[in-house]
Amino acid sequence: MANGPGTHGAVFDALIEASERFGPTRLILEDQERKPLSYRDLIRASFALGRRIAGMTKPVEHVGVFLPTSAGVVVTFFALQAFGRIPAMLNFTAGPRNLKGAVQTAGVKTILSSRRFIAQAQLEELIGELGDLARIVYLEDIRRQIGLLDRLYAFAAEMRPRRFSKAVKPSDPGAILFTSGSFAAPRGVVLSQGNLVANAKQIAEHIELDPDWVFFNPLPVFHSFGLTGGVLTPILNGLKAFEYPSPLHIKIIPGLVRESGASVLLATDTFLGQYLRAAPREDFMGLKFAACGAEKVREETHRAFAAIAGRPVIEGYGATEAGPVIAVNNPHDNHPGTVGRLLPGVEARLEPVDGLTAGGRLHVRGPNIMAGYMNDDSGVLERPPGGWHDTGDIVSIDDTGLVRILGRAKRFAKIGGEMISLSAVEDLAAAVWPDRWCAVVAAPDKRKGERLVLVIEGSPVDVQALLAHAKAYGAADIAVPRKIVQVAAPILLGSGKTDYGAVQRIAEAEG
Repeated sequence: MANGPGTHGAVFDALIEASERFGPTRLILEDQERKPLSYRDLIRASFALGRRIAGMTKPVEHVGVFLPTSAGVVVTFFALQAFGRIPAMLNFTAGPRNLKGAVQTAGVKTILSSRRFIAQAQLEELIGELGDLARIVYLEDIRRQIGLLDRLYAFAAEMRPRRFSKAVKPSDPGAILFTSGSFAAPRGVVLSQGNLVANAKQIAEHIELDPDWVFFNPLPVFHSFGLTGGVLTPILNGLKAFEYPSPLHIKIIPGLVRESGASVLLATDTFLGQYLRAAPREDFMGLKFAACGAEKVREETHRAFAAIAGRPVIEGYGATEAGPVIAVNNPHDNHPGTVGRLLPGVEARLEPVDGLTAGGRLHVRGPNIMAGYMNDDSGVLERPPGGWHDTGDIVSIDDTGLVRILGRAKRFAKIGGEMISLSAVEDLAAAVWPDRWCAVVAAPDKRKGERLVLVIEGSPVDVQALLAHAKAYGAADIAVPRKIVQVAAPILLGSGKTDYGAVQRIAEAEG
């Protein structure tokens, strides 16, 4: 099944086109410093900063970006685009081993960062280790070097941006991101120029975006949801993007949502639930909707947001390899429990999975599907065969096109000969303890092959409550974890997803 495909140009060209369409003086970028930038400001700043970066790098070089979500990282991203450099978005929460692997895989020789950020986040040791592999360049130092000639150049370039920007093809690399590494070492994902622009345009075609809306984005831009959803989608479609450096500032973000006049809040289920519990309802009353991805949105979150804000939570689904959005609900046609319908131009193919009678393994193809994986610094990409990306997710698609996520292919356990969805077991636990984060994994079992372990935050819980709910719900007895492990706080990746690798280690360590 598919909607009509399309062709899309380069990222910086799309920025120029948006400026021409919506007006160069339109304010489209702001952060906690509260100094909004217009299209003109953003383009001019991109040329001024980009010219300096270009002087210390080579054309098509992979340049590491080690920065928090802010106006500064957005300018840096577009500065690299303007001069034909390829941003490699580095996950500063990934730990030394994964970060070093990312730098080596992408062949990064220069990393752009900020002294202020490094000090505030206490990342001196980590950046020091990366300094053994690549040159660290701080934006504060670059800005001090920008002189009169740079400003005159940027002014002239802003007047004729197409003449001054580096010409690139839609098929050329647009950015390198890295998979979350939930189950294995992160992989380098090369998204082309066309992939990035296509996904931003697909979203705008799927959901009618009002240019007067403000997108509030606290999600990291090293994650594709934060980059495409929180930066490219609003800016390339005429909406203001308000960038905030961390989704973890639970008590600060709701107030800023209100103060910034935000219309759309990007979040994960875990973070949105925390925001709703931490702030008065007035902070959310200006929102049109909240858009959540990266993890399943619980029924409790849907109900709480509707009760507090009177608006829907629209759940979407995607993968880094897809730019990331594959399917998403619509605020005017919202179906909780699903991730909505496929974006325009996305084709889907379901392949049968042994042991499962419902759904199939989802493969997708479309203009947003990656150029390929980067497995080493040779520059040779592992391209998706025939353009089809195997998501590794088990889904069902009904007659109306609504997509339901049944679980990861790796997120099934085989117990007593039956396939058990770990995601479905998590749903059972979430129904019993709706205010707590939880995760379910399968641990080795000598008698049954595997057994279920529930890891849950907070004080001890009684497995009998879970058994009673499962029985009332009609779930099989073998789908109820008998082993429950308490943890002090949710175990998350920097993207907001559950860190199943860490959860697995905890479960197995408990025996």
